Amino acid sequence: MFAVVIEFSIGAAVTVYLGQGHAAARNNWWIGGSPIFSLDTPRLEYSINNLVYTYELSGDHESFDLQFKDTRPVSAIQNVFVLMLENHSFDNMLALSGIPGIYAATTSNSNSYNGATYYVQGSAPESMPSDPGHEFDDVLEQLAGPGSTYSSGGAYPTINNSGFAANYATTTSEGPVAPAGDIGDIMKCFDTKDQLPVLYQLATEYVVCDQWFSSLPGPTWPNRFFLHAASSNGLDHTPSGGEIYEWVFKEFSEGFEFPNGSIFDAMTANGITWRLYHDTNGPEAGKVPLVAGIKGIYVSDVNDLATFESDITSSDYPYQYTFIEPNYGHALSTYENGSSQHPMDSVANGEALILKVYETLRSSPLWNSSMLIITYDEHGGFYDHCAPGQAVPPSQDEQSSKYNESGFTFGNYGVRVPAVIVSPLLAANVDHTVYDHSSVLKTLEWLFGLSSLTDRDAAANVIQGVQTANVLRTDCPMKLNPPAPRPEKRPLLTAEEEAALDLEPIPDRSNLMGFLGILFKEDVHLAETPEEKAAAAARFRGLKTKGDARVYMSDIMAKVQVEKARRAAIAVPS
Repeated sequence: MFAVVIEFSIGAAVTVYLGQGHAAARNNWWIGGSPIFSLDTPRLEYSINNLVYTYELSGDHESFDLQFKDTRPVSAIQNVFVLMLENHSFDNMLALSGIPGIYAATTSNSNSYNGATYYVQGSAPESMPSDPGHEFDDVLEQLAGPGSTYSSGGAYPTINNSGFAANYATTTSEGPVAPAGDIGDIMKCFDTKDQLPVLYQLATEYVVCDQWFSSLPGPTWPNRFFLHAASSNGLDHTPSGGEIYEWVFKEFSEGFEFPNGSIFDAMTANGITWRLYHDTNGPEAGKVPLVAGIKGIYVSDVNDLATFESDITSSDYPYQYTFIEPNYGHALSTYENGSSQHPMDSVANGEALILKVYETLRSSPLWNSSMLIITYDEHGGFYDHCAPGQAVPPSQDEQSSKYNESGFTFGNYGVRVPAVIVSPLLAANVDHTVYDHSSVLKTLEWLFGLSSLTDRDAAANVIQGVQTANVLRTDCPMKLNPPAPRPEKRPLLTAEEEAALDLEPIPDRSNLMGFLGILFKEDVHLAETPEEKAAAAARFRGLKTKGDARVYMSDIMAKVQVEKARRAAIAVPS
């Protein structure tokens, strides 16, 4: 092993390491060290005079070459935090905020159904009586109107945002249809300043994005995958139990994978540090992090948000990217008492979660170099008046994937969602730039010198201001307004109702089945022998009722806690 100092004419010097060995009759050399990156195109990078210089690296067993590629500024933003919540459209949460300059619905916007006209109005209910539809066919009807169809591989129908009320009145993709008297709730918007005071304050003190779209016109799972990989590997729907079984035990082997890997794979390969958190303050059924569905990430890898404050107030917090998930609530029934802001749960706990994350970051040593992105995975069926535009497909392979049931080309964005960018290095404003979830990846890639994962993030916009951020604001509030009081909760289920719920079948395509699949993945991962893995698979395939699910979740989460305790004991020397 040799240490070699490379000096550049502009005054920079870097140290790389050469290792020598041989294969058969040939000598072979390896190059490494902190300036060397080798995920896709091998390269050398160094910083000087507030610029990062990149050189492409090539060579063979006898020599190597450095070819200058480009430079980029060193951004003052070096720590990125993302909090992704659940199922609300931009108009639903911010149209009636009164924020000057935003592109928002007005009370003249409407939808019609069965002879009745439903107008946009205020005082949106804190929780919906039933879960609005948001599968691919639901969103198709919402955007293009009742009776719309999509031809496999074809163009998306003309969008007029006319079918939200009709879909809410008739869809059963998420459970029973809405009560007739509540159909208009899908058009209602929050009185943001009064009902969502935390979101309102951040949207007015920092950057509110009024053209941030979900990545496809479909549900939670594929949209969250786009945040992590700029791709859903063709998935256009909520996965079934059979599909999850394939991903965990057969085809993908312990998790969902993407053609070019995830952003976590890319960061790991390039020495970029990252950390995952999940809000476990809530029902056990809501403690399963969806990010753990990805191959290579497990529930036991995700940290309890209860440690977030002590972690980031340490001056040596080493993680450049941090992703945070909420608690998903009582996933066996109404999603209540979580912090995800699911439509059937109150928004109050989600507001409290946003406040906690902000105030913790604001008081930490990382604040001056940080950016917090608060956004929502998809619109959850709620009305939005803005027509999503065309998008760059991640690749042609998405359309041909066997998980693409509709034959969707991925050439259109989904419905617009709220997004607020919080940083002391960005001036407060309304940002009209078109973004989708892959813009998070594009921004990370620009900040940390990573290559694009797919054509989607290659074409995405970097978040405005990040590339030039250098002026530190002094007007950022330390504390936020408290959340609005939580309304009266639904009555607790009686013992008889609980027993009846336990007998209900597990919906095959549901978040509940997805949570069970992630726990199955964990169970297989923790199994030590082929026999234990086979037993884990047999148990998962045998789950039939919500009572089975409740017991299963409790059992596997207990295993997770044992595994986390084991790791903690190893990490702390005696």
